[in-house]
Amino acid sequence: MTGAALPKKPAAPGPNDVCNYTDLRPTLRQGSSGSAVEQAQCYLNYAINAGLDEDGDFGPATAAATRQFQRCAEIVVDGRIGAQTWSFLVFWANAADAPFC
Repeated sequence: MTGAALPKKPAAPGPNDVCNYTDLRPTLRQGSSGSAVEQAQCYLNYAINAGLDEDGDFGPATAAATRQFQRCAEIVVDGRIGAQTWSFLVFWANAADAPFC
């Protein structure tokens, strides 16, 4: 990891959240769609400068960016966005020194 502190508990969006598509945090995987995917894509763009279109379609590019983020964060690399990945995404995307990798 590149110097970012790890979250101690799951992070929740706040009033100054960089992404505001939704507060929902369902498990996402390739084939998922909707506002939660837009939220995840936005977080990936801030956290790792993924360059994703925030279109709400969890396709191959979002899956690849998710795996890249998981490797960078040194968490389970499975290409899905579950509780652990959401927590790290919220934390990293909203950190002052983002993007990280």
